[in-house]
Amino acid sequence: MDQTIRALADPTRREILRALRSRELTAGEIAARFPMTHASVTHHLNVLREAGLVQAAREGRNVVYSLNSTVFQEFLEEMMDFFGIGGER
Repeated sequence: MDQTIRALADPTRREILRALRSRELTAGEIAARFPMTHASVTHHLNVLREAGLVQAAREGRNVVYSLNSTVFQEFLEEMMDFFGIGGER
């Protein structure tokens, strides 16, 4: 859970996740959305991938990123449990 919180703490990474809500995107498509170097975007994508929030798949010369909704669901369940929201006690 610590990796997830760390990954979500950065506004750029949250914006990448928002972009991936609608569809899968290549690394280049994601990088084109931000005024930073490709290396910086790659770093953000690696943090998201290591946290399990996104999945990466190679398609030819491109790496395509998509959301991993299972990790989001698990994170939300943990947070709800932490705050005592939902479920029976």
